[in-house]
Amino acid sequence: MAMASRLALRALARPHSRIISSIPAASRSLATQPPKDPDAKASEIINKLPSSPGLLTKTGTAILGTGLTAAAISQELYVVNEETVLLVGSAIFFTFLAKAIKEPYVNWAEGHISRIKKVLDSARAEHTQAVKERIDSVGQMKDVVQLTQGLFSLSKETVTLEASTFALKQQTALAAELKSVLDSWVRYEQQQKESEQAELTKTVIDNVMKSISDPKVQKDTLTEAVAEIERLVKAKAV
Repeated sequence: MAMASRLALRALARPHSRIISSIPAASRSLATQPPKDPDAKASEIINKLPSSPGLLTKTGTAILGTGLTAAAISQELYVVNEETVLLVGSAIFFTFLAKAIKEPYVNWAEGHISRIKKVLDSARAEHTQAVKERIDSVGQMKDVVQLTQGLFSLSKETVTLEASTFALKQQTALAAELKSVLDSWVRYEQQQKESEQAELTKTVIDNVMKSISDPKVQKDTLTEAVAEIERLVKAKAV
C-alpha cells in the first residue's frame, strides 16, 4: 500500500516538476519583452474574453472562469499534466501567430478592399459620365420635333413637285407624240397634193397637146391669132 502511495505521489509530482521547469523558460522569453502597463494588460485580457460587450459581464466571466479552474484543481477534479501544458502552449502559440498574421492580413484586406473600391468608384464615375453624355445628347435633340415637322412639310412639297413634274413630263411626251403624228399627216397630205397637182398638170398638158395636134383646133387658133393681131394693128393705127 505504501509502495502504491509513493508511486502515485511521484506520478503527481512529475507533471508539477515539468511545469515548474517550464516556468523559467517562459519567464526568460517574457523578460526580453518590454513590460506592459498592468491596467492596459488587464483591459486587453478582459476585452479578449468571450462574452457580450460590457466591463461587468467580462469581469464576471473572468472571475467565474478563475474560480471554477481553482476549484477543479483544489478538488483534484482536474490535474495539470503534459496535455494541459501542451494545450496552453498551443493556445499561446496560435494567439501569437494570430497576432503576427493579423496586421499583414489586415493590410492585405484593406489594400484589396481599396482596389475594389477604386474599381467601383471608377465604374461609377464612368457610368455617371455616360449618363451625363446621354443627357447632353438628349438635350441637343430637344428641337428634333420641330425639325421633323419641317422635314415632313418639305417632303410633302417635294412629293407634290415631283408629281407635278411627272405630269408635265407626261404632257410633254404626249404633245411630242401628237406633233409627230400631225407632222407625218401633213407630210402625207403634202405628198398627196403634190401627186394630185403633178397628175393634174400632166392631164392638162396632155389635153392641150392633144387639142393642139387637132387640125381644126390649129385652124381656129390661127384664125383667132390673126384676128387679134389685126385688132392690135388697128388700135395702134388709131
